Amino acid sequence: MVSAAAIDDSSLQLTFVLFLTVVVITLFTALLTAPQRDEISEFYLGNRAMSPLRNGLAMCGDYLSAATLLGSTGLVALTGYDGLMYLGGTTVAWMMVLLLIAEPLHRTGTFTLGDTVALRLPRQQRPVRVALAVCILAIATLYLVAQLVGSVALLTQFTGVPSGTTRTLCVVVIGAFVILYASLGGMPGATVIQIIKAVMLVVGVLFTAGWVLHHFDWNPDLLLERASERSGSGLSFLQPGLRYGGTVSNKLDFLSLELAIVLGLAALPHVLMRLLTPRDSGVLRSSVLWAVGLVGAVCFGAGIMGLGATALLGRDTIESTDRTGNASVLLLAHELGGSVLTALLTCLAYLTLLAVAVGLTLAAASSLAHDLYSEVIRKGRASETEELTVARLSGVVIGVLGILLALVARGANTATLAFLAFAIAASAILPTIIYTLFWRRFSAKGALLSLYGGLLCSVLLAAFSPVVSSAPGSFYPEADFAWFPLQNPGIVSIPVGFLLGWLGTVLDKGRAEEPAAHEEFEVRMLVGADD
Repeated sequence: MVSAAAIDDSSLQLTFVLFLTVVVITLFTALLTAPQRDEISEFYLGNRAMSPLRNGLAMCGDYLSAATLLGSTGLVALTGYDGLMYLGGTTVAWMMVLLLIAEPLHRTGTFTLGDTVALRLPRQQRPVRVALAVCILAIATLYLVAQLVGSVALLTQFTGVPSGTTRTLCVVVIGAFVILYASLGGMPGATVIQIIKAVMLVVGVLFTAGWVLHHFDWNPDLLLERASERSGSGLSFLQPGLRYGGTVSNKLDFLSLELAIVLGLAALPHVLMRLLTPRDSGVLRSSVLWAVGLVGAVCFGAGIMGLGATALLGRDTIESTDRTGNASVLLLAHELGGSVLTALLTCLAYLTLLAVAVGLTLAAASSLAHDLYSEVIRKGRASETEELTVARLSGVVIGVLGILLALVARGANTATLAFLAFAIAASAILPTIIYTLFWRRFSAKGALLSLYGGLLCSVLLAAFSPVVSSAPGSFYPEADFAWFPLQNPGIVSIPVGFLLGWLGTVLDKGRAEEPAAHEEFEVRMLVGADD
């Protein structure tokens, strides 16, 4: 781990001051912009009159996590070309949202994804809403735990392995901030921190990437040449296969990971919720285009930073500090700008963790309050004040649950947890979205099979994979029950989710009653609810 010799105490102290300052300012702003009336639409959707740029910044902030800033940069630093391919998948994922999901979903949805499916399957909406709530809770909790565990991993870069008290304090403090933003601020509060985080992330990453290029006289060839020399792998560093090559299993693992990333983005609960916030489809389209450009810019900068870390520090130095490569950003910052730049990027990493966690908590709380409580338990008879109270309490419950699980899973790999959440989203929720929007015959049985089947398949395959046993980085490295050879289940679980949705619909004898509902749904999907 990074010792005080590598990243000194002044960086930690400055990071603490910067992070506390940003949190106080954003929290105060979030509370000022929080819903002042008992209007549930304001809590769920916030200010729907925002410009495309502000919406795009919020979408970018919702999506980009510390895994992009730390994990992706580290992957490039250690594996070169393979890491750059991973960043490419992160950018391409938004094209799936733009071309297939964004506008149809926006025209049909009200507050949550459950509202969209309920319009399409009105007679059997309650069991489908329950299934959606279960899947959303699983995805959001898993991703939330990844963020909270990541906060401890980031602290470890400064202090070495922290004591139990320090670890608990770090998780509880970050979790408490998450609860405050999500439960009190709602979507307006979440939007404030997402926009500020996105601006800081874009500026910080591009500034550091520019500094790297300046160090090499703005000559990319010189940067690549130096990186390949100090990678220990020569030209293989700039060719595919350094990490995901060789065996068939490695190649399938890379394909599985890319599928989960590209398809999972279009089904992440907090991203879907953000797609419903613009007032009209034109603003949404422009907002997603802004998000694509901003995410692409950050991924481009992260690639430059990863190559720069290898070129300036060498792979051996990075691996000896942290074998996952997550420390490469902080080591690069310390090499270029000393304590000040290190503190700035560390503060940015913590803010990124916090912002993503807020979006996840809000999405899960909204689904529990609106889909499960208001529509299923209260059968649509809950008042707005009552539903808003339940939404706020749900945010507290989910935040506390995330804190407890993060303390239990303190040794978990944050990237693995995040990618598993992507795989579940792509396996369970994406087939339901696609079939709901575009398949006339789709039925409730198909939705239930797709949701529960995709979730169960993803979790079971992950449980019997090297993520849990048989590998040095597993939860139980001494045990060996990993009969599924891949780290990510997406390559199997995603087709299974789509197959189960099709099979359930084909076998559903009651499907004949659904086409009439689809005709009305299709009109709404094409022209919008207000036209």
